[in-house]
This record gives sequence, structure tokens and C-alpha cells, in this order.
Amino acid sequence: QVQLVESGGGSVQAGGSLRLSCAASGFTISSRCMGWFRQNPGKEREGVSSIYLGGTRTYYADSVKGRFTISQDNAKNTLYLQMNSLKPEDTAMYYCAATPWECIYPMGRADVGVWGQGTQVTVSS
Repeated sequence: QVQLVESGGGSVQAGGSLRLSCAASGFTISSRCMGWFRQNPGKEREGVSSIYLGGTRTYYADSVKGRFTISQDNAKNTLYLQMNSLKPEDTAMYYCAATPWECIYPMGRADVGVWGQGTQVTVSS
């Protein structure tokens, strides 16, 4: 069964850090594009970061560039998102995502084949 399970969300003050994890099962993450999206109630789900070409290429939204780092551990089949210098506007439900195939470009919502259940990140000022 193909599944993604996120963990690591929580509540922090502005300037703090969190590390999100996404454990994959039923497939090998090195053969897919992997990414993180986030969403607030009433708003569209937006791409935060993605990793592709076997983990050799990364993409970041401008709003998180320089503060967030995406990585993957192929031996553990797990995706990570290190979030530093968090801001209140980073507050959202964060979702892990995978494409059904390897890709040569950053993934968009339309490319996603499987979503995780989400983990809440709340940043207070």
C-alpha cells in the first residue's frame, strides 16, 4: 500500500525551528519526485519545496528560500523539511507529496499521485 506519513509539526515562536519528516511506504522515494505543500483554511494548497532527479535537484518557493531545506534519506525512505527562522505566515497544514514517476522539473499540484495526511505547523509572533 502506497502511503506517506508526516510527523514533526507543532507550535513554535517566530524565529524558531521545526523539522518535518515524511515516511514513505509501498514505493521507493528515490524513484519519484517528492515535495512539501502547505495550506490554510479557505486558501489553495501551495508548493513549498520539492526534490527531484534522484535527490540531486531542489526547488524552493521564494517565500521560504534561504530558511527551509528539503532533503531525503533513501536508506530510511524518508523525506525531510528543515524549517528555520519561522515566521507567523508559515503557519499552515503541511503535506508531503509524491509523484507516480520520476520527474525532471519541480513538481506541481497536478503532478501529485499520493498525499500524506498533513501535519500542523503554528508559528506565533
